[in-house]
Amino acid sequence: MITPETVTAYQRDGAVLIKGLWRDWVERLRDGVEANMASPSPSLMATLKPGEAGRFFDDYCNWSRIPAFEEVIFQSDVADVAAQLMGSERVQLFHDHVLVKEPGTNKPTPWHTDGPYYFVEGRQTVSFWSPLDPVREASLRCVAGSHLWPRDVLPTRWMSETDFYPGNHDYMPIPDPEAEGMQILECEMEPGDAVAFHYRTLHGTRGNTTTNRRRAFSLRLVGEDARYVDRPGPTSPPFVGHGMQPGARLREDWFPVLRG
Repeated sequence: MITPETVTAYQRDGAVLIKGLWRDWVERLRDGVEANMASPSPSLMATLKPGEAGRFFDDYCNWSRIPAFEEVIFQSDVADVAAQLMGSERVQLFHDHVLVKEPGTNKPTPWHTDGPYYFVEGRQTVSFWSPLDPVREASLRCVAGSHLWPRDVLPTRWMSETDFYPGNHDYMPIPDPEAEGMQILECEMEPGDAVAFHYRTLHGTRGNTTTNRRRAFSLRLVGEDARYVDRPGPTSPPFVGHGMQPGARLREDWFPVLRG
């Protein structure tokens, strides 16, 4: 599943396609998504403004209450794949994420990077975004090499289109990759394929203008050098009451070690 060329591409581009990562787990992940949609968590996010077409279900941090997600995270090969991509013997769970765009949900997911929303920093990070339906037009789009930019991209609130953190900060403005001629990585995907991408990689998705659902499961992992950092305000996910101090590893009782 992973070759030296795959690792090189991940380190160079900040994103790489992993064919068949969860091919044998697609039905369990679909079960988990249905359970999640039937019983959303308090973290369920509002994603569409009044009058916008379709339905975009966006929820996270549910692995501990949805057995299907827990099985996939702890029993699949994902931790070994992550270790190779990150170059880290240690692999630790950060959080899971479910994103479902129903047919006719025309709104794209805006360009953004995940890192600035999180309270963790490190070179050794990886997210896996895996569709549970065939994807032709609504795949994940990543800007090659953006994880190596010298500054983080400004995090915003998608509904209000305002800065995520108050006050002054040193984030770079969100670029327009198409207008600026950046290299955008995008591919057709089958259920169980996954795009692995770095927390600092600029990414987004197109709207789902098809007549088919686009269910996706995403998993966020960290490696040996990941440490807790303070941000200018509450993070997403917030993980209220964690008690960690800057420079500490993520606490293992909340963020289990999957390998190492």
